[in-house]
Amino acid sequence: MILKRMLPFSKELLERACQKGDIVIDATMGNGHDTLYLADLVGTDGQVFAFDVQEEALQQTSKRLGDQYPYVHLIHDGHEKLADHLPKDAYGQIAGAVFNLGYLPGGDKAVTTQAHTTIEAIKQLLEWLKPGGLIVLVIYHGHPEGKREKEVLLDYCRSLPHEEVQVLSYQYMNIQNDPPFVVAIEKKLK
Repeated sequence: MILKRMLPFSKELLERACQKGDIVIDATMGNGHDTLYLADLVGTDGQVFAFDVQEEALQQTSKRLGDQYPYVHLIHDGHEKLADHLPKDAYGQIAGAVFNLGYLPGGDKAVTTQAHTTIEAIKQLLEWLKPGGLIVLVIYHGHPEGKREKEVLLDYCRSLPHEEVQVLSYQYMNIQNDPPFVVAIEKKLK
């Protein structure tokens, strides 16, 4: 297949933005798949800050990582508070961030990401990103809260100033049942 599925496409974007030694964010840790991926992407000279509000996510991610990733920081807090947890010297140095929006796979489906906290996290990240840095949102909207979050997020992303960022949407248009899609926000070079 020539067209990439959403997760491989999101990883390809992150690979273009992030290199060994970079600082990156997993804004929705979940079961730790993206955290591990980012850790391998930036290597031992980099840093990964991973956020989640659910203790179960931290446990799953910690188990997945084992003790081989001392440069990965697992933070039990919402992504909207990321600036409270990042070291000051990371300001303007974040290369990339990824969000998988929705609920924890295999977890409590009543606990979902919310548009207002996601937008707050994006606002903070746009400040902390380095020029050329990238935010990747994988939007799962096949549930009621996901549909609300999607609409609010898309309105917000459309309103971002084109002088400062470029926003891309990548999605299948003819697949039924609300397939996930990707929105990427790239901070322009100065």
